[in-house]
Amino acid sequence: MSLLFQAAAWRNLTLPNRIVIAPMCQYSALDGCTTDWHTIHLGNLAMSSAGLLLVEATAVEPIGRITPQDVGLWDDVTEAALKRTLDAIRPSATTPIGIQLAHAGRKASTRRPWEGGDAIPVAEGGWQTVSASDVAFGQWPAPMALDAGGLARVRDAFAASARRAVRLGFEAIELHMAHGYLLHQFLSPLANRRSDEYGGSLENRLRFPLEVFAAVREVVPAGVPVGVRVSATDWVAGGWDIEGTVALAAQLRERNVDFFHVSSGGLSPEQTIPVGPGYQVALAAEVKRRTGVNTVAVGLITEPHQAETILATGQADAIAIARAALYDPRWPWHAAAELGAQISAPPQYLRSQPHQLKRLFG
Repeated sequence: MSLLFQAAAWRNLTLPNRIVIAPMCQYSALDGCTTDWHTIHLGNLAMSSAGLLLVEATAVEPIGRITPQDVGLWDDVTEAALKRTLDAIRPSATTPIGIQLAHAGRKASTRRPWEGGDAIPVAEGGWQTVSASDVAFGQWPAPMALDAGGLARVRDAFAASARRAVRLGFEAIELHMAHGYLLHQFLSPLANRRSDEYGGSLENRLRFPLEVFAAVREVVPAGVPVGVRVSATDWVAGGWDIEGTVALAAQLRERNVDFFHVSSGGLSPEQTIPVGPGYQVALAAEVKRRTGVNTVAVGLITEPHQAETILATGQADAIAIARAALYDPRWPWHAAAELGAQISAPPQYLRSQPHQLKRLFG
């Protein structure tokens, strides 16, 4: 039997298979509110029969958005918009739906990628960004270092957004600690130059991300899984690395983290990433080997047999796809056909494979 299509239990959530559709920003929200684009986009992916669909990085406060067009979940208005989207999607969904909660920190207040992706000055509608320290990302404007009040505000914002996510019925919550965003900024010595209890030593740099995780876990019901996405390395000498990542995973395991989604990079413009098929899988494998946490591998995993091999060799417990799902929203169907597995599908689509119906859809 295909390992990729074996079910997995994360607390009360049963993933029907080990395929996770990773969060992908669409930069198409209006004042933090999801729009018709999200209903179409997420509705399409929700009918993919993947094991879990994670909604894009969702800001916990307005200044935590990467762009002004990012989705948010910080008040009743943004919550109501997400509810409308979910209410339209859920009746036809064949996959559980989770959400990634995020804060962009010093990488906030930028233009959309297809508009250049550069920082938006305050005079042009941007805003003052915040971070662990007042260290700029490349040539962008310097952020303001969070003081004690700012740390409490952000921590409480994550918890408040998690409460809203639970109220909306999301079946899993992922905290974004990767790709150079705020929680990653606390982890990396390249961005964190604090001299208080949140900076300096590895123990201190772990402190705020762990506090945020604890605040979220406290308000989320016991049956709902909470995981994190991390960058396992900055790909820059002297930056965050696999040793720090293993230490973080070990600390989170003690706090009952449910999954550890291993990506890399994003913190520094100086990064040099050896991009290639499965280029981050070894990082996930190292975390799994040394800590035993449920690990999700991601990064140019594009072929079903490639995904199957990652699981068969014990390098991860699940695999995540992103761009591959944009290119082929029926990737799980095609993987099931190739690996001899069965999946569910909306009855309206059963005629799509008349010669494989019994074998593929049961």
